[in-house]
Amino acid sequence: MALTFFRGIKTCPLIHFPSAYFARKNGYFYCSMGSTNTQFATQEKQQSADLKTSQKTHKKSADKLLKDYEAVIGIETHVQLHTLTKAFCSCPYSYGAQPNTSICPVCMGLPGALPVLNSKVIEYAVKVGLALNCKLSLNSKFDRKQYFYPDLPKGYQISQFDVPIASGGCIDVDLPVEFGGGHRKFGITRVHMEEDAGKLLHTGNGNYSQVDLNRAGVPLLEIVSEPDMRTGIEAAEYAAELQRLVRYLGVSNGNMQEGSLRCDVNISIRPTGQQEFGTKVEIKNLNSFSSVSRAIDFEISRQVLLHSQGQADQIVQETRLWEEGAQKTITMRKKEGLSDYRYFPEPDLPGVALTEEYVDSIRDSLPELPETKRRRYEKMGLSMQDVLFLTNDLNVAEFFDATIGKGADIKLAANWIMGDIAAYMKNEKLSINEIKLTPQELGDLIASIKGGTISGKIGKEILFELVAKGGTVQGLIKDKDLVQIVDLSEIEKMVDKVLADNPEQLEKYRGGKTRLQGYFAGQVMKESKGKANPKLLNQILLEKLNAKG
Repeated sequence: MALTFFRGIKTCPLIHFPSAYFARKNGYFYCSMGSTNTQFATQEKQQSADLKTSQKTHKKSADKLLKDYEAVIGIETHVQLHTLTKAFCSCPYSYGAQPNTSICPVCMGLPGALPVLNSKVIEYAVKVGLALNCKLSLNSKFDRKQYFYPDLPKGYQISQFDVPIASGGCIDVDLPVEFGGGHRKFGITRVHMEEDAGKLLHTGNGNYSQVDLNRAGVPLLEIVSEPDMRTGIEAAEYAAELQRLVRYLGVSNGNMQEGSLRCDVNISIRPTGQQEFGTKVEIKNLNSFSSVSRAIDFEISRQVLLHSQGQADQIVQETRLWEEGAQKTITMRKKEGLSDYRYFPEPDLPGVALTEEYVDSIRDSLPELPETKRRRYEKMGLSMQDVLFLTNDLNVAEFFDATIGKGADIKLAANWIMGDIAAYMKNEKLSINEIKLTPQELGDLIASIKGGTISGKIGKEILFELVAKGGTVQGLIKDKDLVQIVDLSEIEKMVDKVLADNPEQLEKYRGGKTRLQGYFAGQVMKESKGKANPKLLNQILLEKLNAKG
């Protein structure tokens, strides 16, 4: 019976409506045909304008009241662990694979199939617990969390309830300069292991849904924060720091667009000075850090307005969804309580017992974490803006460390990576591991400019060739005859020639238009094919320009 049911789910075709012929926007169905399309486009523009006006009015009303209320925010983050197989069976998981191609009786929840714990899940959980400064439970267990969803075939989820593997930790976050800067410390309530559910695939007309069980049984870590955040920005930066952390640890790719990192935000508000928490509302469907921030800000405003209008009783414990298009939260379902889940110990799995030696071996293997790396970069004299950019991506940080490890100037290395190299990567949609430039050659390029072998302008030309095609700095300098001209007599000859060729500009300069110095410097640099030493060039040029007679 079960096999027949799932075979039917797998083979039942989806109905597709090509968007060019039939689509739905803002509640209107339309097809791409002349005047009708124009009519609906007009209606959509009017709706969009009305929505923006409504949002502005809503925000303006709420902003006046926000100073009288305080938001209390906590986040439940699900991190999909990057293991070769699922949590309790040997099925692999690959994002984007054909539906129901990585399933077995265990992850399908068929009767009689017994789970076997993947030991890598425990290792990754201990890593995350230690990195979050948690207290580890040397003896923990798994529990069954009872609830039914179409994509949870067993009718329960294997999770941890009263004895999580890690608890009582904290994480340090540096806020970006554009949001006021500063350091924040947020508490971590618990970290526990569990399995993921499957995924529903909805048809375009909404008549039915199909179930893809590839994701069922994929190992997750749920990280629950303390309700320590007060703004959308703080919450978004907390989530971004967790993403950095799991990527540094190598336990997950943390890609929100793939569902590898998912945030459920809990928000309540209370009058300023009140100790008691307000009614908690959960928000789901947040697929970016900017969505986290905007959804929280909207929900705070919504709850504040209800409080101010004497309608606080309309704030109920529920789960809401964030609608990206409408930029608002909407009701999804009433929030379940712990009693609804009917937890009890998982009878098919033994308890998890850790030894001190095992924990110490994992602690010794931890890499330098984002917070430690930021503090180290700060001590080097880098600004917070530099620090946040360099540490955001582990590969960029490693490239920077390797560059200065070759003796390169710290600030110049940071500037080159954050400037021209970052711009090239953005334009070409490449990661720093995909460009041809190596840390060794970037260090050599910086040394060549500082030592006067080449000018900064020529350095940029060499850089673009190195990132695109590779090669060596010294090889390019030699092949293209790019060595900087530092011979005073040679530079003087070029200056004399430029002044002789531009008598009118020279007369204007000596008549008071001193800005023409830049023009003359450019002409000399052009004459030297960019090889004249800028410092010597300007020194000689000024002497010649200001000479009497």
